[in-house]
Amino acid sequence: MLFPFADFWWVYVAFTAFVVALLALDLGVFHRRPHVVTFRESLAWSIVWVALALTFNYAFYLYATSIVGPVEGRQAALEFLTGYVVEKSLAVDNVFVFVLIFSYFGVPPIYQHRVLFYGVLGALIFRAAFIALGAVLMQYHVVVLLFGVFLLLTGIKLLWSPEQKIQPELNPLIRVFRRIVPVTHDLHGPQFIVKVGGAWHATPLLVALLFMEMSDIIFAADSVPAIFALTNEPLIVYMSNIFAVLGLRAMYFLLADAIRRFDLLKYALALILIFVGLKMTWLNDLFGGKFPIEWSLGIIATLLAGAIVASVLTGTRLRDGGQEEQTRRQRRAS
Repeated sequence: MLFPFADFWWVYVAFTAFVVALLALDLGVFHRRPHVVTFRESLAWSIVWVALALTFNYAFYLYATSIVGPVEGRQAALEFLTGYVVEKSLAVDNVFVFVLIFSYFGVPPIYQHRVLFYGVLGALIFRAAFIALGAVLMQYHVVVLLFGVFLLLTGIKLLWSPEQKIQPELNPLIRVFRRIVPVTHDLHGPQFIVKVGGAWHATPLLVALLFMEMSDIIFAADSVPAIFALTNEPLIVYMSNIFAVLGLRAMYFLLADAIRRFDLLKYALALILIFVGLKMTWLNDLFGGKFPIEWSLGIIATLLAGAIVASVLTGTRLRDGGQEEQTRRQRRAS
């Protein structure tokens, strides 16, 4: 391990403080007032978050090179980049679920950024806990194999799974919460908790946030082992995962309306999970303990780009075919 926690604990602390400062700046300055996030704004913020991640990756490359040498430094930077791309691609599935959650609970666009902010804040905490646990467990080869099999099965299941449906009323934790805490029928602006008739009530906004947090815990069970399949450095897993999650809100507003156009993207995500599962169970051993990170990055990027291009081409053909059929019907009717 190039960056053992005992020697580089201060890097974890400094990075965490940096992330907290970014979140405080985001909510306290740039998004202090609730408003509807436009496509242009979400695009600008998505570019900012990606540029920030790439800039940090370059700074990390320079730092790692000064500590462990140019070869290992380049390897560490590539592992960060690949982990970031994997987490970003898997986060598309989060966007699907977020759309369903906001639709189910009737959260208007003006309050969605507030829910997403606290959802991401909770996700950062849970991801840190998952990564800390994974860093301990992944030292045992049998655990690596179990995680690999889990990712393989998850990817195979995703290939054949139907469209996702959301049913919070069937979730046992949500049902228990509603029995313990009274919930208002209507929203009360951006408030999560309000006082009604002298008693505190949760609003549907808080229930939506809780359901979002639980869904992210489930997603973390896939994404964290997937990045551990690419690197055995917990520091790289932590930083790449956190940077990907930081840009999740901007990614949601950017893709919320367009995500259905990429209907083949689900299959690319499934194949990515299958690929990283194969790395953990077979390919790493086949290549002397470490599958080349350059190949991993190329395979993942090819799968994503291929699915997006295929989705666009398929959607274009369907729209053109539909327009031609409509034209023929109009001619027959006339």
